[in-house]
Amino acid sequence: MLRIGIVAGEPSGDYLAADLIRELRLRLPDVLIEGIGGPQMQAAGCSILFPMEKLAVMGLVEVAGRYFELVGIRNKLLKHFKTTPPDVFIGVDAPDFNLGLESSLHAQGIKTVHYVSPSVWAWRQYRIHKIKQAVDLMLVLFPFEKKIYQQHQIPVCLVGHPLADRINPDNDKADARSKLGLPVGGKVIALMPGSRKSELDRMLNIHLQTARWCHSRRDDLIFITSVLDEAARKRVETTAAGISGASERFQLHVYQDRAYDVLAAADVALLTSGTISLEAMLFDLPMVVAYRLHWLSYFIIRALVTVKFAALPNLLAGKLLVPEFLQQHSQPGKMGDELLRLLASSDDNAELMREYSLIRNSIKLNAGATAADAILSLPGIK
Repeated sequence: MLRIGIVAGEPSGDYLAADLIRELRLRLPDVLIEGIGGPQMQAAGCSILFPMEKLAVMGLVEVAGRYFELVGIRNKLLKHFKTTPPDVFIGVDAPDFNLGLESSLHAQGIKTVHYVSPSVWAWRQYRIHKIKQAVDLMLVLFPFEKKIYQQHQIPVCLVGHPLADRINPDNDKADARSKLGLPVGGKVIALMPGSRKSELDRMLNIHLQTARWCHSRRDDLIFITSVLDEAARKRVETTAAGISGASERFQLHVYQDRAYDVLAAADVALLTSGTISLEAMLFDLPMVVAYRLHWLSYFIIRALVTVKFAALPNLLAGKLLVPEFLQQHSQPGKMGDELLRLLASSDDNAELMREYSLIRNSIKLNAGATAADAILSLPGIK
């Protein structure tokens, strides 16, 4: 029986890993898979050793605050896998956690795969040398990443992105709004401040302040959002009530675990930078992207970053397709003005949709199946 260890550290990695697990089980129904993951991985057949939420933290300062907890989890996991070694270990994203784990397991003779390239093309390029010593195979999502690993003689496979396989841009907006109990007419703005607690801490208030700014100029707007759980729902509703007084309350509909319905129903979106911007692009949704980190994290990262853009659509296009507002530039007036501009020009965005289509076609490669075949083709596997 093939044994696989796997670790994902956030919701986007949970979806990626679950897609891969399903494909592996199609090929090897009795495969044993265990590690760190979320509900999607568990539903796909992964035995969860530690909950994924333990790893879901962003930013240098934020990670430093939980350093000993994260090291403790990694040491326990490493001991487990050394005691009962898997045939192959797969680290899904979360490079700061997974690469160290992969390096230790690789030194023990365990095959290691990393799924989702660390952003070596953007900053901390020196990590490519650590990666070369840590992995037997790198699975990358985007075409430009493959070239980097080939240049360093690191085994690599371009698998594309499973979201491009799953999301159909030809959605029925009226049907999506009906599912959410929204009126078919009117203008709808999606607010997606983030799924991690640390993201909500930094981005929720600015998203809601932007909604209030837009509402003060157009009181016909409907705002919608999706959250992961009941605790986040209560937090969003309580924060929104505190921001908007009774006389200026904007319409905010909060849904739980309905992100795709929200994106399908919206005319435009305000997003926190991350995978959600790729998902919005795949829904052919015009967007405004914002992000804030702890000031010290941003100062350090900004000094090291070598790319011009933060949003995935812009990185993949190699140019500014969607407006970005980072750190102090993520202000309600600036972002609200862009959202209203996008609403006004929503019938004249053919060029944006053409660019979206080009990106979609470059990453729609049946990712889960391609990744599973590449892993099972490693020497000594099966």
